[in-house]
Amino acid sequence: MASAPPRFAADGTFDPTAFGKVVADRSDEGDRQVVIGDARGEIHVWMNERAPSRPAIILPLDASLEIRLEVASRFVRRLQGGAAGPLPRALQLTAQRRTRLILLLHALDFRLGGAGPRDIAASLIDAEDAELPALEWKSSATRRKANRLIHDSIALMNGGYKRLLRGG
Repeated sequence: MASAPPRFAADGTFDPTAFGKVVADRSDEGDRQVVIGDARGEIHVWMNERAPSRPAIILPLDASLEIRLEVASRFVRRLQGGAAGPLPRALQLTAQRRTRLILLLHALDFRLGGAGPRDIAASLIDAEDAELPALEWKSSATRRKANRLIHDSIALMNGGYKRLLRGG
């Protein structure tokens, strides 16, 4: 959120504390990031001024424009006193996706702690398969799954998480 250009008829101010329950509020070098609680999904507001006196919504014309438009619509509905509505489908995590992301976080924790594929398999996948002799282990589905978890979790850490923000 920023101040509207002078030629626009924006007036009033935006006070996030009057908008809903603020669950996080952080200021940094003139910027302010506020997270407002909502039963159907939090609303994140970034303000490039402490408290814009002529609020406006700025949306970059990028690959995430459609999701940004949906999120902006939720914000406007809430601003007008209505229910924000559900998060865009692209931002909703299915139970399966949530479970996979939790598994990836665990795998990443293990890997960053020095664990190898067998250790990760023993803890997260199948402890019996992790004890297979080397020749059987090398061709096992459990080994392939452990290696995929390692690969995917490292990719997530190295910027892949941004896909989640774009609904990917």
